[in-house]
Amino acid sequence: MAIQQEVSGSGRRGSTLADLVRNIGYEVMPFKKTEQDVLTHVPKDVPLTVTVTVAKGIDTTLDLAERLHNHGYTVAPHLPARQFVDAKHVEDVVARLKEAGIRRVFCIGGDAPTPAGEFTESYQLLRVLQELNHPFENIGIGGYPEGHALIPQNAIDEALRKKAPMADRILTQICFDANTTATWAKRIASEGVNLPIYVGMPGPVNRQKLIRISAGIGLGQSARFLQKQSNLLWRFLLPGVYNPTKLLKRLASASAKIGGNIRGLHIFTFNELEGTEKWRQKLLASVAGRDDR
Repeated sequence: MAIQQEVSGSGRRGSTLADLVRNIGYEVMPFKKTEQDVLTHVPKDVPLTVTVTVAKGIDTTLDLAERLHNHGYTVAPHLPARQFVDAKHVEDVVARLKEAGIRRVFCIGGDAPTPAGEFTESYQLLRVLQELNHPFENIGIGGYPEGHALIPQNAIDEALRKKAPMADRILTQICFDANTTATWAKRIASEGVNLPIYVGMPGPVNRQKLIRISAGIGLGQSARFLQKQSNLLWRFLLPGVYNPTKLLKRLASASAKIGGNIRGLHIFTFNELEGTEKWRQKLLASVAGRDDR
């Protein structure tokens, strides 16, 4: 499988199921067993992002990102603006990543309730990166197909328009409604944001675990969506593992209708890497030899 492609999508055909399946990246959390679990279960051609937790801080994420990079993975650490103290802190992290050979990052505002310093949003961080003439070949920013509970929609849209010229791709928050995601993708493209979009969705994970930890890693809006949809919420409360395949197929169908800015998937693995990789391999087998055109 090729590493995620980052080609601007104006006039491009919509992505098919085969396109999406062949263009999947995993998000992992920097816990004690993460490195070994990645080495055991994840092929090196699957690109990774590594989250930052408020409790563990940026350095824990950078440590893991460097180790995974040294193992041969393509890795993008999260850089949360609210956990940087000042521009010098940003400069130090950029220098560290440059020395390590890491050339992809994901810039977010972050979940820290109180900023560590002068930054409150990812736009400020992106501006500093530009001023530092950063070495990164690919910068990801966040997207919110459902909006945000605490930020007005017009403010979200304006922030995305400001950040887009300094970024190379968009990774979205989880949305359990494929049509909502596709409609949002089409709208932002019509407003001039033509970055490739990698749609966030959970991998195969225990349903209760998905609900339990979603709010803690910034997925509260999706949890609220589930609460509004009583039939979906009921299914999530049943024992067993959530299977994202139906959502993926609905997304492929919706993407095919709206054009080419949806390029692939950003899988929130919740560190359930063995099950996620088995699911991906099954999907790859199902689309082998297909281009769905």
